[in-house]
Amino acid sequence: MLLALQMMHVATAQSKKTNLAPQAKTANGTVEGVVETSGVRAYKGIPFAAPPVGEFRWREPQPVKNWNGIRKTDKFGPRAMQNPVFGDMGFRSNGMSEDCLYLNVWTPAKSASEKLPVLVYFYGGGFVAGDGSEGRYDGESMATKGIVSLTVNYRLGVFGFYASEDLTKESPHHASGNYGYLDQAAALAWVKQNIAAFGGDPNRVTIAGESAGSLSVSALMASPLSMDLFSAAIGESGSVLGTLPPVPLAQAEQAGAKFNEQVGKKTLAEMRAISAEELLKATANAGVSRFLSAIDGYFFPEAPLKIFKAGKQSQVPLLAGWNSEEMNYRMILGKETPTLDNYTKAVQKLYGAEADKVLKEYSAASDAEVEQVATDLAGDRFIGFGTWKWIDIQSKTGGGKPVYRYLYGRPRPAMNAEMGNVSANLAGGVSKTTEPVAKAPLPKGAVHSAEIEYAMGNLSLNKVYAWTPEDHKVSATMQEYFANFVKTANPNGKGLPEWLPVKGDGDAHYMYLDVNSRLETEKHKGRYVLMDAMAAKD
Repeated sequence: MLLALQMMHVATAQSKKTNLAPQAKTANGTVEGVVETSGVRAYKGIPFAAPPVGEFRWREPQPVKNWNGIRKTDKFGPRAMQNPVFGDMGFRSNGMSEDCLYLNVWTPAKSASEKLPVLVYFYGGGFVAGDGSEGRYDGESMATKGIVSLTVNYRLGVFGFYASEDLTKESPHHASGNYGYLDQAAALAWVKQNIAAFGGDPNRVTIAGESAGSLSVSALMASPLSMDLFSAAIGESGSVLGTLPPVPLAQAEQAGAKFNEQVGKKTLAEMRAISAEELLKATANAGVSRFLSAIDGYFFPEAPLKIFKAGKQSQVPLLAGWNSEEMNYRMILGKETPTLDNYTKAVQKLYGAEADKVLKEYSAASDAEVEQVATDLAGDRFIGFGTWKWIDIQSKTGGGKPVYRYLYGRPRPAMNAEMGNVSANLAGGVSKTTEPVAKAPLPKGAVHSAEIEYAMGNLSLNKVYAWTPEDHKVSATMQEYFANFVKTANPNGKGLPEWLPVKGDGDAHYMYLDVNSRLETEKHKGRYVLMDAMAAKD
């Protein structure tokens, strides 16, 4: 009886010990997270920079102040200031605030000595929306694969990319704008300094992102500020070599001056005195342009294309690709019926003297082929070409490091019936309405952002769609490829179709990701060579 009581006491003590909230000692103080049901340890809302408010608004990220005692990190920090431009993006964050520079860590490590590979994921949303708390980016599933997984917040819109002459004069680097990118670089510096405390290897860090997050990965590869802070890169749909490239600093400053006029303020002190809510509201007014990144001489010493052409970018392995329906054919044809005649006229209107060359590369032999060809053209104009350019140039100037290319083709399934009256949005969210919504036809290809939940193993966290066993099969394959790449800089592994890297010259191989994933050879290189030639003329 006594032995039984002793055994019960030991078991209870062990149970209490395993249920203790996990802790990690960072350079700024100790954080305390939670243990998920999977056994993964999650730390949410860790500050990686001082709140960018008051005098720190439109400043490069400032150091975090140390704290005493234990800081609870059991809920997501606030998301960056943003207008609801993409409908329901599935935020789980603790509200919205200008004080937004927080990151989240999911780790399977039980001690600080495990040196596991690290994945840092940057959200998409056009640099105007998004958050590290979104379920589709959740790091728990990747952590169960033996990876320390992070999501990172960064400043958006006017808060992240406003430039002005006064800011440039004030800056010790004689630069302004690019605060969102500087946040990302600061987060990577935090990872380098602190990730060992969470069982991660600071020398095995893969950066990844989708859309604006993918643009960010290409930007971080181009910037000297993030050199040596990561060892591999993943880009899903987009690069700054084709989509939203930085503009000259003088142009960004002029845009800032125009915004000052629009809000009726003259000095930097007056601009910093505007409340975050008022500033955000002003950006939604008619006539206010998008705030673009800048070739500031600091984050971007010169245009990213020049940096990549000269081989001055981070020489790391790259896995990148795009989706089969990044943009709808209506972006070419508008409301016109998809016929050969209408398609020809639309291309002529868009390209003028170059139209014949475009019609040769994006050719349709019949009315029935127009919809697909126009879809391809729309997707390449939007984001496909920029991703191709990144892959192509990295394979030539990336120091011989392997480059793996994919084309993602799995269309999303139908929405769950219980969703009610909803319509799908571009960035993967949905808009709800009390009015009946005409049932839209299912996409024939994979739309922009459709792959995120599959790649990160998070189908279960998106309740919008009625996932099928085939969807789960695609997710298992894609996540395995991504996890292998994070671990070894090579996506290949047991039971997976062999994925060959792109060659610098000659035929380009890519992995077609769908229910039956397979290696294919580029059939449309002429399209991208033509777009490249036209881009060089601009």
